[in-house]
Amino acid sequence: MDRLDAMRVFTRVVDRRSFTLAAADLGLPRSTVTDAVKQLERRLGVRLLQRTTRHVRPTLDGEAYHRRCLSLIADFEEAESAFSGASPEGQLRVDVHGTLARHLLLPRLPEFLRRYPGIDLFMSESDRLVDPVREGIDCVLRVGVPRDSDLVARSVAVLEEVVCASPAYLDRFGIPAGPDGLAGHRMVGFRSSATGTVLPLALRIGGEPRTLTLPATVTVNAAESLVACARAGLGLIQVPRYHVAADLLQGTLISLLHGLEPPPIPVSILYPRSRQLSLRVRVFVDWVISVFAASQAGGVHRD
Repeated sequence: MDRLDAMRVFTRVVDRRSFTLAAADLGLPRSTVTDAVKQLERRLGVRLLQRTTRHVRPTLDGEAYHRRCLSLIADFEEAESAFSGASPEGQLRVDVHGTLARHLLLPRLPEFLRRYPGIDLFMSESDRLVDPVREGIDCVLRVGVPRDSDLVARSVAVLEEVVCASPAYLDRFGIPAGPDGLAGHRMVGFRSSATGTVLPLALRIGGEPRTLTLPATVTVNAAESLVACARAGLGLIQVPRYHVAADLLQGTLISLLHGLEPPPIPVSILYPRSRQLSLRVRVFVDWVISVFAASQAGGVHRD
């Protein structure tokens, strides 16, 4: 194994805090990963990792060497691609907002993979705040205002939300004329897996943000179930407009409380501040931005 490959192995072990997980990510035997790190330590004459039965973490020398390795690997990959015109290749691990990905990214994913056939894409989904470094994730697609200052956040879109309900529900409870008209109405509760709480309706009343919690007929924790419950007439929901665009066109759901919607929600791609972006990540980020731009140009409002 040459020095550059050994650096790649070492950085993956540090990122994953595990020889076993690093080996799985790289498709190598665990013994090969262990030997590569031992050879690095012998050549450098320093101990790079502290090993226990449960944990692997870098020493102070290991942290310094890890930073240098990341920079050297990124420089090497950029130089290779710039002068050889090489297409990006290797494993790309991304974590996405699942509903957003299913509606906007996955339908166009074949074109990305045709354009970059050398990329081996692993896509996980969650709405929790993952740790990209510890979990071996190259970048994260999230909805909402980024909160983690250790990550670089690149804005890719802003998304509109809509309050809506089915015609059957409105026949039964009436159409609310405004926030005061919500008395007696019910909502489908959505329990956030990130906070464990039921999210209220978020409105803008008199230019000021205001939240309202209505009695819930049923509470769910999945976006698809939330919309299905609304179609079944079980209550009001507030969701990204893209998620119910077809329902609004077909009349299976009706948009309500116009002019009281909250400000659009940002969508961002997050990646570790300590890393230079590899070519794989850069082309993925550019592609995601192009997908959102195309959806906007086509008249699809986003969340």
